[in-house]
Amino acid sequence: MPKWGLPWQPHPLDLAEVFGREAPRVLEIGFGMGETTAQIAAADPETDFLGVEVYTAGCGALLRRIAEHNLTNLRIIQHDAMEVVRDMIQASTLDRIQIFFPDPWPKARHHKRRLIRPDFVEELAIRLKPGGILHCATDWAPYADVMLEVLSANPALQTQSTTPDGFAPRPAHRPLTRFESRGLRLGHDVFDMVYQRNRDVL
Repeated sequence: MPKWGLPWQPHPLDLAEVFGREAPRVLEIGFGMGETTAQIAAADPETDFLGVEVYTAGCGALLRRIAEHNLTNLRIIQHDAMEVVRDMIQASTLDRIQIFFPDPWPKARHHKRRLIRPDFVEELAIRLKPGGILHCATDWAPYADVMLEVLSANPALQTQSTTPDGFAPRPAHRPLTRFESRGLRLGHDVFDMVYQRNRDVL
């Protein structure tokens, strides 16, 4: 963690200093055990990736993958994602934000814990560069409908879907995880949502 992790701080990061270069930048929120994050970073060494996760086991698993594959373009922060975005990420600095399979918190009394809600989406949109991409995915159909409604309601974001239902095909850069592959074999649907920050809003 001292080598590849960044402590939470109440002021913005200098990402050029963190990575030692200027490059496209991707923020991943809730990387779980880090399998997908490591695959995406390994496949795109010219892009810098910042992963945020609260769970120690997931951070440890991704740190192991970073070391095993010598992923110099990946850093992690173990902290609450909302505070990281609010305090550590400057406006208009990210080329992509990805949130794959966030906890759907299916019980009504827990809905306030969901990540994809209007106030947080507003914070995310502000931190994207004009033309930057917000990519979300879920395998929980009721949450997918809510996510789509929240994302579509933000005036700074424009859907990249060309289908009537508003969902997008899985982009090639998002690999299938073992969990997702098993769900697909069982007939579970997976919903990708891809939005671009409007260049003339915010």
